[in-house]
Amino acid sequence: MRTMWKGAISFGLVNVPVKLYTATESKSIKFRQLHKECMNPIKYEKVCPVCNKELEDNEIVRGYEFEKGRFVVVDDKDLERIPEETAKTIDILDFVNLEEIDPIFFDRSYYLSPDETGSKAYALLRKAMEETGKIAIARVIIRSKQNLACIRVYDKNYLVMETMFYPDEVRSTAGLPSLPDPKLHENEIKMAVQLIGSLSEKFDPGKYTDEYREALLELIHGKIRGEEVKVPGYTGEGKVVDLMEALKASLEAANKSRMVSGEKKEGRSENSKGTEKAEKGGSGKKPAQKKTVKKTG
Repeated sequence: MRTMWKGAISFGLVNVPVKLYTATESKSIKFRQLHKECMNPIKYEKVCPVCNKELEDNEIVRGYEFEKGRFVVVDDKDLERIPEETAKTIDILDFVNLEEIDPIFFDRSYYLSPDETGSKAYALLRKAMEETGKIAIARVIIRSKQNLACIRVYDKNYLVMETMFYPDEVRSTAGLPSLPDPKLHENEIKMAVQLIGSLSEKFDPGKYTDEYREALLELIHGKIRGEEVKVPGYTGEGKVVDLMEALKASLEAANKSRMVSGEKKEGRSENSKGTEKAEKGGSGKKPAQKKTVKKTG
């Protein structure tokens, strides 16, 4: 895994040298745009619309539009004026409880591992956070942007940092359409609660897969092999208009799914028992007993 940033966690008067790694990656399938006539990838050029010419990288500068059509230029020298200790430090501001943070504030995840000289300080911070059950709220600059972040213990051994949105970056619900206030019947609420209970499981991320991505890959590989790819049509049942009927149908489907799942588990259990019995019993014949011969004096 490639290190994308090196710096230190500032924890009171303690500095914890760390390395930063990207913790997640997108598995989305990317398409390139082709010229339909010759099937070659199209080319994007950096062109100035006023001068009507293609530009080289050394002819392009970084600009901020503060008014329509008016820009201020910010070059590398301007960015270098930001103090180095601020740019390479994860400053811990507070310690809070994780459940106090709504997930809407979380953005991207990064692993933090200790640098060669920071193993003890890293272990100390991790242990203290485990003992208190707290997570750290911090501030860090990544790629010329100051981020709010939280640091927490992950997988027992490591620290993970989640960059967060600032409050003014989270849109208010005030801009959403107003919600109606429908009357809910007691039976509807009861059945909805039962449905949630029947679908409740311990979270296992391994059971969830990107089915659309898998189908798309199958289509692509089929085309590479020159096969005709058939996409199945919608096989769902007719639309259920009545809410109670929809709840009943959902509850029955959930219970049926659980029964099938239980039967599969039971079948696997019986097969394993039979295998163990066969292994212990061998061919089914009892082992020959030794005869005892009395000695005659």
